[in-house]
Amino acid sequence: MQACGGVGGVALSHLLGQDGLLAASSSAGGVVLPGRTHHQPRAKNIIYIYLEGGPSQMDLYDPKPMLNQLDGQSLPESMLKNMRFAFLAKESARIMGTPRTFKKYGQCGMELSDLLPHIGSIADDICLVRSMHTDQFNHVPGQLLMNTGSAISGRPSMGSWLSYGLGSGSKNLPEFVVLICVGRGVPGGSASWASGFLPSKYSGVMFRNEGAPVLNLDNPTGFTAAMQERNIRGVAELNALRHAAVRDPEIDSRIAAYELAFRLQSAAPELMDLSGETQATLDLYGVDRTEPKIEGGNQLGGTGLFGTFARNCLMARRLVERGTRVVQVIHASWDHHSRINTDLPHNCLMADQPIAALVKDLKQRGMLDDTLIVCGSEFGRTALGENRPGQRAVTGRDHHPNAFSLWLAGGGIKGGQVVGETDDIAWNVTKDPIHVHDLHATILHQFGFDHTKLTYRFQGRDYRLTDVHGHVVKKLLA
Repeated sequence: MQACGGVGGVALSHLLGQDGLLAASSSAGGVVLPGRTHHQPRAKNIIYIYLEGGPSQMDLYDPKPMLNQLDGQSLPESMLKNMRFAFLAKESARIMGTPRTFKKYGQCGMELSDLLPHIGSIADDICLVRSMHTDQFNHVPGQLLMNTGSAISGRPSMGSWLSYGLGSGSKNLPEFVVLICVGRGVPGGSASWASGFLPSKYSGVMFRNEGAPVLNLDNPTGFTAAMQERNIRGVAELNALRHAAVRDPEIDSRIAAYELAFRLQSAAPELMDLSGETQATLDLYGVDRTEPKIEGGNQLGGTGLFGTFARNCLMARRLVERGTRVVQVIHASWDHHSRINTDLPHNCLMADQPIAALVKDLKQRGMLDDTLIVCGSEFGRTALGENRPGQRAVTGRDHHPNAFSLWLAGGGIKGGQVVGETDDIAWNVTKDPIHVHDLHATILHQFGFDHTKLTYRFQGRDYRLTDVHGHVVKKLLA
């Protein structure tokens, strides 16, 4: 079997002791043993919906009437002096208005864009943060910071830190699964869900959208389950002998990866089979929706993404229902340097219904209380229209790290509220600034961890997700 090539980086270490394949896992560092928290957790699972590219906050979450009043005007030099942009020529850039309208939703009266009616229907369950800010203005370092707490590649992802701290909640499934609706691709790549210097068993496992969730998971024709079990145990015994000699923690990961692959062969078909879901549930997520044609060419990464994204949101619920701790649902791309008034509505039509359905589905099953939902990206977009040299018309917005929006729900988060404010054009945060490190500290807090104490010693230093920064944002908490 070659399943280690697909499952390779993950493992369920507690299975080793259960099956007698390894006497004890090595402890390679850190001050928290897997499964031991610092205080009573509010959440036990997380579904992280990552809309790669930087959705436009003033077109979705943060209404700014002044944008249309100031349309076509330049910004004062004082606001542009220390700003860096990916493509925009700031000397000649002008404010760009928006055709979007906003309305109030829920008892809380949360204002959201006309592009998000389904998310509007769950307004009383979500906490909308309008005051996020980051240090990075380009995609790869921004994605790495948002997903790993560092703009430098090679650090453990947030999902890996949670897997390391919590241990596994499932015997047959990975503790950290990544579901990707590719679109135009994820520039940061697998570094956004890798384990970095943590043992590789804490890396995210990327599930495919069709066929077996992991490549090479199925046995060759004629190779029975009994034969496979004997093969796995034999390899595990050899690896255990090697581990006893060299004490390399990656051998633990390798043993457990084979064991997990063997168990996945039984668990995966049931997980991927949606025939047991009611038609009402499938309709709620919009699994079989008709996908509109992409207007003006293929700028959004191809067709067929409506059904894929809906299934991935439904699969996220099925995974946490079966004990997976961390699920990351990724869609690319929301990088609207041009055609924002065409492509943003298309993306929202794809994502709005399944995302809202996920929250509603978890709530009606009694799972939202201990499942944390996070929906965000690496940064936002500028109030200025992008005037890239050689571009005929200004039809999009550039990257903007100073102020952007995201939202959370469930897992002990206080819903029905808006936290933070920005200025009249969403340029700078004016109230309750929340940095990426603060968001990570708050997420870890909901899982029972003091972010300053969930550490791992590597090359003589105790590392943590929040580096040397961050504080828990109490306003977000119920």
